[in-house]
Amino acid sequence: MSKPKPLPNALRIFIDSCRWTFAKTMPVWPHEYIVRERVDEELFVQLVEHIRAHGYEGKFYQKCITYFDDDGMVYWTMGAAIEKTIIVNRCKKESTYEQRLHAGTLPRESIKGGPPEDAASGKQ
Repeated sequence: MSKPKPLPNALRIFIDSCRWTFAKTMPVWPHEYIVRERVDEELFVQLVEHIRAHGYEGKFYQKCITYFDDDGMVYWTMGAAIEKTIIVNRCKKESTYEQRLHAGTLPRESIKGGPPEDAASGKQ
């Protein structure tokens, strides 16, 4: 596996300067996000393109998502076409689905629109 391409300096400055919003509707999955219409459009698109071009495929339950790791944080979108993508999410590496699955710390509560509690706990 090749080493991922780091964020260009302009994108690092962009993510550091953004006001990230905590996703309070999903407290069992702590993460934050930026909204396309509230940030620099060109840099937002460049960030989405970088995540998708240099990220890796991972899971959130059964959903495949492209993730990109940088400086202890994991970035992703929900996979819509770039012109329809309006959110970039991020969380700490230890808060990702795969890390929590490996550590046995998946939440017991189901998520809105997500898998039932039995799927979250690994029971089928």
